[in-house]
Amino acid sequence: MSVPVIGFFNNKGGVGKTSLVYHIACMLAEQNFRVLAADMDPQGNLSAAFLGEEKIESLAAEEILFSVRSAVAPILHGTGNLLPAKTIQLADNLALLPADIYLANIEDALSDAWIKCLDRNAHAFLVTQAIPMAIKDAAKAHDADVVLVDMGPNIGSLNRAVLLATSSVVVPVAADLYSIQGLRVVGSKLREWREEWCERLSKVYSHELDSASKIMKPIGYVVTHHIGIVRRPIRAEYQWLMRLPEAYRTAVLGEADGGSPTVAEDSNCIGIVKHYRSLMAMALEANKPIFKLKPGDGAIGAHISAVQDAYQDFKRLSLSIVKRAQVTQSE
Repeated sequence: MSVPVIGFFNNKGGVGKTSLVYHIACMLAEQNFRVLAADMDPQGNLSAAFLGEEKIESLAAEEILFSVRSAVAPILHGTGNLLPAKTIQLADNLALLPADIYLANIEDALSDAWIKCLDRNAHAFLVTQAIPMAIKDAAKAHDADVVLVDMGPNIGSLNRAVLLATSSVVVPVAADLYSIQGLRVVGSKLREWREEWCERLSKVYSHELDSASKIMKPIGYVVTHHIGIVRRPIRAEYQWLMRLPEAYRTAVLGEADGGSPTVAEDSNCIGIVKHYRSLMAMALEANKPIFKLKPGDGAIGAHISAVQDAYQDFKRLSLSIVKRAQVTQSE
């Protein structure tokens, strides 16, 4: 049975996607899931969150961070087979498939291969599937229960290739106008890419159509940067929160408007992540998740209870995500 791969995808930046993936990966490892965090954003923010800039600089000097590019290079150049992608063990249950800034350079090759798949070009199919295969091979090598994938905020060919590896997709959104508008792009692209991939496979590999039709399945959205006070959102945020359920249902799921429940009542809302304000700055400085902050990191006084609340918040959210994605835990 293949390892569930959960992609966190939104073409709009600034919604806290990378921070969300980072905290969920750390929390699931805390709950004894074997997690592989895959940083497929060439900007490498997830890798920086886990490793810190100094560690990244030293690894880059040794070219250890060029894992995915090196793994898929023989296929891209037609010189050989997929090589193992290097991962970094962060804890007993947590490993990182680090970012590769040079992945951005293969956008044109991926775009060209996507077109050539329509001509039944065997090499084009290999190129298109190279990154998904690298992610899945790394998951198998780590004996992972689940893979969490962070992607850049765009709808380019690299993200399309990465999403071919995903069984489930979580959409992080903020309560603002551009997140509402962005859902239209996210929804249409997920459906378009899935249908186009099935069309390509039908020309050569029709036996794979059943599994291909199940990729990129949206399992819900997470509201990030919630700045409500005492459980009541401020007015500027409230109007967009009220529009999120309908926008997600119609744009991402392609369903008719079935009424307008609140976010709290919406079955498609996986959870709401508060804006942790000063705690986030502490966590960045300490290079650890918010819910692991200690008095020595500056979490004193009222911050102590806030850290405890954050632990429970992320635990509920993380377990809800793996439940929706049908992740089973290793014995």
